[in-house]
Amino acid sequence: MPAGNAAVDQIEQALGKVRSVLDREHEAVREAADSVGWRPASDDGVVVAGEVLATGEGLSRTTADNPSGDTAAVVERSGQAGADRVRYVGAATRRIARGIDHDEIVLGLCRATVPTFADAILVYLRDPLPVGDERPTGPVIFRLHRTDSIPEEPDTISARPPTQPNPGPEMTVSAKVRPGGPLAEVLRGVRPQYGDGQTARSALAELLGPNIRLPDGHRVILAPLCGRRRVIGTTVYVRRADRPAFEPDDLLVGAQLATHTALSVEKAALRGREADAVDMLQRTMLPLYLPQPAGVQLDSRYLPAANTARVGGDWYDAFPLPGSRVALAIGDVMGRSMTAAAVMGQLRVMTKALAGEGRPPQEVLRGLDRTALELGDEALATFLFAVYDPIADRVTIANAGHLPPVMLHPGGRTEVLRVPTGAPIGVGGVDFEAVELDAPAGATLLLYTDGLVESRIRDVWTGIEQLRERLTQVGRLTGPSAPSLEALFDEVLDMLDPGDRDDDIALLAARFDGVPDRKP
Repeated sequence: MPAGNAAVDQIEQALGKVRSVLDREHEAVREAADSVGWRPASDDGVVVAGEVLATGEGLSRTTADNPSGDTAAVVERSGQAGADRVRYVGAATRRIARGIDHDEIVLGLCRATVPTFADAILVYLRDPLPVGDERPTGPVIFRLHRTDSIPEEPDTISARPPTQPNPGPEMTVSAKVRPGGPLAEVLRGVRPQYGDGQTARSALAELLGPNIRLPDGHRVILAPLCGRRRVIGTTVYVRRADRPAFEPDDLLVGAQLATHTALSVEKAALRGREADAVDMLQRTMLPLYLPQPAGVQLDSRYLPAANTARVGGDWYDAFPLPGSRVALAIGDVMGRSMTAAAVMGQLRVMTKALAGEGRPPQEVLRGLDRTALELGDEALATFLFAVYDPIADRVTIANAGHLPPVMLHPGGRTEVLRVPTGAPIGVGGVDFEAVELDAPAGATLLLYTDGLVESRIRDVWTGIEQLRERLTQVGRLTGPSAPSLEALFDEVLDMLDPGDRDDDIALLAARFDGVPDRKP
C-alpha cells in the first residue's frame, strides 16, 4: 500500500542516519525524526524499569485493565502523536544505551518496548556473537536471548504466545538460518516487515519452531538487528488481537529500537573483548607467585572490578633484597586502559631495578618519578614501597600519594600507620620521605589499593576506618593464633557489599616472623 511504501523509504533514510552517529544516540533520534518531519514537544522522558516510558498523551499503556484501545494514540497521525513518538523513541534508546553488556542492553529494549509499544517481544541474537571485524564461519544460528510480555490474564493464557523469559519445551530456543530460506530473505532485506506476509510468516515459523503458532489476529513486526557490518539478530514485536494493529509509522519505531539495540550490543561485545585482552595483559604483569624468604610470610590477592569493561593499573610485588631484607610494593596507575596496564608493568620492572641497586625507599620513589615523567602525561600513579628487615625487626616505608598501610599487632590491636604521603609518581619536582617503624614478630602489615576502601557509597577515610575495625575484630577473635593470610583476605573482602566493587582491588600482606636465632 502507498503508505507502507512511503514508510519503508523513511525507514531506510532514518536507519542510515542512526548508524552514522553511533556515539550520539539521542542526536541520532532527532535527526531521524527531522527526516520525516517530526519535532519533539519537549525533552521530558523518564525511564523506569518495568513501567511506561514518559511519552505524554501520544503513547499509553496497553494492559489488561485498559481495554479501551488507547494504544491507537501511538499511531495517531497528528503532529502531537509525532512529537510523542519522538519522545518515546528518545527515552527508549536512552534506556537501551544504559546497558553495560548485551544482557542489560536487551533487557533495556524489552523494558522500553513492553507495554508501551508492544504486548510482547522476543529478541534473538546470533550465537556465537561476532565481534568487531572478525569474519564468522559456519552456519548462522539465532538463539532466543530474552522474551518479555505484559502480565497474562487467567482466562486468556491459552490464547497467548509463549513469551515468558523461560520458554517451555515446545518453543525453539535456537534457529538455524537456512541459506535462501524465508528467514534469510527477511534478514537480507534488513528492513522491518509486518508479520502477515507469506515470507514473514514463514520466517516467524522458522524462528519459533514447528510446534508454535501465534493465534489468529495477533499482529507482528519482524525487525532485524542490523549492526555496522552485519545482521546480529532479530526482534519480534507482538500485539494481541484485541489491541490496535501496527501501522506504517510503527515500522520506523521498531526499526529505530532494533538498530540502537544492535549497535549497543556490538559496542558492548567489543568492549568485552578489549577488557579481556587488557585483563590478560595485567595479570601477566603481576607476579605468578610470591617468594617466601626467611623471616616473613607473604600473600596477595587481586580482584578486577565487578562491573566494568575496562581494567585498571592496580599492581603489587614482593622480592628479596641483600641482607635478608624483603621489598614490598603496591601501586595504582591512574586511568583504566591498556596504557595504564602497560605503565604498571614498566613501573614494576623499574622498581626492582632501583631497589636492586641498594637504594633506600625514598630514592626508589625519586627514580620512579623521573621514569614516569619520561613515559608521558598518562604515567601518573600512587605507589607505596616498604623494606622489611627481619634482623632489626624494623620496616622502612616511603609513600607517593598512596593509601596508608594498616598493621595488625599480636593480640588484636590495629593501627593505621602514619606515613608521610607525598605526591603521586609522575608529578615531578617533589621530594619523598621515608619513615622507619617497629615491625614486631607476629605483626601483619596490609597494603591495599583504593578499590577496597572507596566506592560510590563510601568515602575513602570511612573505608579505611572500617578496614581497621574489621582487622581488630579478626585479631581479637583469633587471639594469639593469628589467622592465615588467606583467611585474613577473606575477612577483609567480606566487608564489601555485593555491588560495592566499583574498582580493582589489590592486596599484599606480610606477616613478620623475624629471625629467632640472630643472637650469638
